[in-house]
Amino acid sequence: MKLSRKVLLLLATVFVTAFVNAQEKPLSPPEKATGKINGATIEINYGSPSVRGRKIWGELVPFNDIWRAGANEATTFETNKDITIEGSKLPAGKYSFFVIPNEKECVVIFNKEAKQWGAYKYNQKNDQLRVTVKPTKSKSMTEKLIYAINPNNVTLSWDSWNIGFNVK
Repeated sequence: MKLSRKVLLLLATVFVTAFVNAQEKPLSPPEKATGKINGATIEINYGSPSVRGRKIWGELVPFNDIWRAGANEATTFETNKDITIEGSKLPAGKYSFFVIPNEKECVVIFNKEAKQWGAYKYNQKNDQLRVTVKPTKSKSMTEKLIYAINPNNVTLSWDSWNIGFNVK
């Protein structure tokens, strides 16, 4: 085989491999939940991981540690109006959203530094609001992490848990 044919074959192989790999879906694709509660528009942007047979609560997501409440970049929570979360005021704005889970309760955190990768540079000094809520067992398993903006609350559902908080 001539050298030019070998080079062309090599280039074709590289191109096909790159094309096939580019077609694979990410394991934790970006998702968005949008809704209104009492006239405020709320938008949550997050990476949505799947359970994929793993033990989530207490292992993949360790208890008593800060968690980005999704995958990849920190989850963001944005409201265009002041709202009340579990009885405490959250001013209009865009926040990074974190959770510190454990078996009995979860600390839900709205942090003023919205643009963060994961929770690696999380700084508690930038917290706008922290509230404590109780996780509940879901009626069925949720494979892919999802957020739901309901008429009076927001709920994160994943695996066998729902972590919700009241919004007014």
